[in-house]
Amino acid sequence: MRALRRVVIAAGAALLALALFTPPASSVIPERADSCATEPASAPLRYVVVFSEGTTRRQARREITGACGTQAEYYPEIAVAVATSAEADFARRIGVDRAFSAQAARRAHAGGGGRQQQRLTRERRATTDRTREQWNLRMINADRAQRAGARGDRDVVVGVLDSGINARHPDLADAVAPRLSADCLTGSPETSPRAWRPTASPHGTHVAGIIAAADDGIGITGVAPETTLASIKVIGEQGYADPESAVCGYMWAARHDMRITNSSYFVDPWSLSCTNRDGLDVVREAIGRAVDHAADQGAVNVAAATNDATDLTPAVTGTGGGCEALPASLRSVVTVSATGKDRLKADYSSYGLGVISVTAPGGSGDACVLSTVPRGYRDLCGTSMAAPHVSGVLALLAAEHPNASPERLHQRLTASTRQLPCPDDYDLTGDGTQDAYCTGYRAYNGFYGYGMVDAAAALGLSDDANDSHATSASNATNGSNATDVPADSRN
Repeated sequence: MRALRRVVIAAGAALLALALFTPPASSVIPERADSCATEPASAPLRYVVVFSEGTTRRQARREITGACGTQAEYYPEIAVAVATSAEADFARRIGVDRAFSAQAARRAHAGGGGRQQQRLTRERRATTDRTREQWNLRMINADRAQRAGARGDRDVVVGVLDSGINARHPDLADAVAPRLSADCLTGSPETSPRAWRPTASPHGTHVAGIIAAADDGIGITGVAPETTLASIKVIGEQGYADPESAVCGYMWAARHDMRITNSSYFVDPWSLSCTNRDGLDVVREAIGRAVDHAADQGAVNVAAATNDATDLTPAVTGTGGGCEALPASLRSVVTVSATGKDRLKADYSSYGLGVISVTAPGGSGDACVLSTVPRGYRDLCGTSMAAPHVSGVLALLAAEHPNASPERLHQRLTASTRQLPCPDDYDLTGDGTQDAYCTGYRAYNGFYGYGMVDAAAALGLSDDANDSHATSASNATNGSNATDVPADSRN
């Protein structure tokens, strides 16, 4: 009960923090535009700007212009704008508690942030059925659900906020909907296929395959192979996901009534923040508003917990360091940690009581997750791989319950998980030191949330199997296999 009370306190604190964030009134008169530099010293930078609720597009444009910027996009539903400015003082002019530029932050910190990368292993083309290699689908009973006829529905759309999906891949050609896809890298949606397709990164195509690769007897099969995917590009060429890109992605998904969004990324310039970072409140507010708006329009928003192996437990609970990762730390998001083949939390996976909702296979060591990439198939490990398993199960639930609200789908997901207790020992390197500390109890804890997602159980198809899987999961987490997970698999 003490752990449960801590969760409730954390949730209340999160709501209080959002309530206390009140941008300055839009009636504030900025400095005159004629004081702007006539010859900018640098190329324009992008900013995300938060306004008071009810601010009109015209009002926002007037303030941005008065602060020596240009309004590139405005989302009136959430009163968030994307602006560009070459004026070094733009943020000060409009208010540093209202505006933030990830580009400026990276420039100031000599790069900052981090690439959205996972551990890569082999890549091969396929001319045969490779589903036998998909241990991950068997772990969540997706194969059992498919044998029972659960395959998803084309009317259910999952927005994949990522680096783009290669719609020409034979396993994804029938799943990707070009009319629902967009490039959000600038904060404004661009719908040309050239824009939303991937360039150098295989990441988005890999995530997409886990969700909905075709069950055609060749290559792999996704969790929900008859689900429709939208390629929403928010990760750029250098591996960065900027705040304005994430806001645009969620707003695009909301505009097109997508049932699920999958965010296997962290917002730059920080993978996470364990101290007060300049601009973090602005970024949290902007993305939080976009996430909540997507949920109001019917979407369940899923996010990867990140691969920083960091305790994301809110500091208010007294057990965590107050680190945040966005969008993973947002209260309304279904946040997913990763396990290896042994059902033990992967060494790289972040965790945290009150943050992690559920867990799913992300792979570890030499057992990564096989999925699609633009030129074939590849094994990748990461929480990026865990999250789309959850999105796939939610897609199956949405197909089965087309009128269910996001809250109801979330409840069905968490009520059907296989509980995984905290491991007795989490010394992965065998040096006598615990590599992470799991808090909570069997039914809900910081490593696994409510437990391992189960596609068949979520659909009411495997009542008898649930107990046996829970027992095997308990045996797998007793610490006896911990040293088989190499420390160098962190990514």
